[in-house]
Amino acid sequence: MTLMRVAIAFVAAMLVGGALGLWMGRAGAADRWLNPLLVILLNIPALVVIVLCYIWIGLNETAAILAVALNKIPTVAVILREAARALSPALDDMARVFRMGPVARLRHVILPQLAPAIAAAARSGIALIWKIVLVVEFLGRSNGVGFKIHLLFSSFDVARVLAWALAFVAIMMLIDLGLLRPWQARANRWRQDAP
Repeated sequence: MTLMRVAIAFVAAMLVGGALGLWMGRAGAADRWLNPLLVILLNIPALVVIVLCYIWIGLNETAAILAVALNKIPTVAVILREAARALSPALDDMARVFRMGPVARLRHVILPQLAPAIAAAARSGIALIWKIVLVVEFLGRSNGVGFKIHLLFSSFDVARVLAWALAFVAIMMLIDLGLLRPWQARANRWRQDAP
């Protein structure tokens, strides 16, 4: 259950935060309007977001996953906003000259330039998301690693708390080493190929 929550919240945060960051980086008006909200969301403690989601939505999966995603979306948005601001105007001009449509421009011009930032946001995001998922489970779910740690905490079983935590750290390290790090290396490959 913990891995499912991590995966759903991760995908939601990357999609929403990525779209928001790209929009803010490309449209000055959107950045001016949304930047204050982004700063507020970056500074609200994760615990407050979790508690508010549980109060407003209820102690259910929707609230749990939404709380985790809401904690990560602003960070992804900031990373991708800054990357979108640094996009090459020359490549944009080239796309315009070749009359590329919006989807083709996104796929062939914008996303390849944003790939290193997306990979960086993903690697930092997975570390933050799994920690927040454990807090969400600790506070309001009846299954998952966070729930198990809550049960062991109530009986002061330090050894088993550490065992659960280390087991999940190992799983997250495997995901990072097996999926995210190779993806980041592939996204940054153009830097090694450039003269």
